[in-house]
Amino acid sequence: MDDHRGADFSVKPELTGELVVLRPFDLTRDASAIRGWLTDPEVARFTAGTPQTTPAPPWDEEAEIRMHEWYGSRGHQSDRLDLAVIDRASGRCVGEVVLNEWSPANRSCNFRIALAAAGRDRGLGSEAVRLTVGYGFEQLGLNRISLTVFDHNPRGRRAYEKVGFVLEGTRREVLRYGDGWVDDHDMAILASEWRRHRGCPGADA
Repeated sequence: MDDHRGADFSVKPELTGELVVLRPFDLTRDASAIRGWLTDPEVARFTAGTPQTTPAPPWDEEAEIRMHEWYGSRGHQSDRLDLAVIDRASGRCVGEVVLNEWSPANRSCNFRIALAAAGRDRGLGSEAVRLTVGYGFEQLGLNRISLTVFDHNPRGRRAYEKVGFVLEGTRREVLRYGDGWVDDHDMAILASEWRRHRGCPGADA
């Protein structure tokens, strides 16, 4: 594609891999799964840095309304992309991938992913990252995609490294966690790197 063409986030694609399908949210099918990861202590630990010993807030009617308002509006956003991660083996929604914090002038986005327990440790996350990043570079014309990952999430960092994200720096002791402190790592991948290895670094060595 022409790298100088403006990104069109109004298009919400369906991206298919060997293990996962990424598609727009459908609350008639996905609400239970979304509710599950929003109340999952491990998801909170890796995304918000909440200690596992911290009890999840009660899921009440207000939380249910907020969930429906947020995920029900994802398909109408013109400056970001939110897609459900579907496990092809089970057909179930197991998480989400997001490109947000879009800077049109710099052709850059932030990336994040959240996976429920049913989507972990089977390669689904790595493939979901690869599909999203590929779409960002090849269809949206992005030049840079960045993310942050807490030091206590080595599994997530490995998944990002598999796709070609490069460590750019570490912000030391940014998170108070229990009785200690946790570093936060800045990682990014560039369009030029993606063109070289297509999300499989090492293959181009």
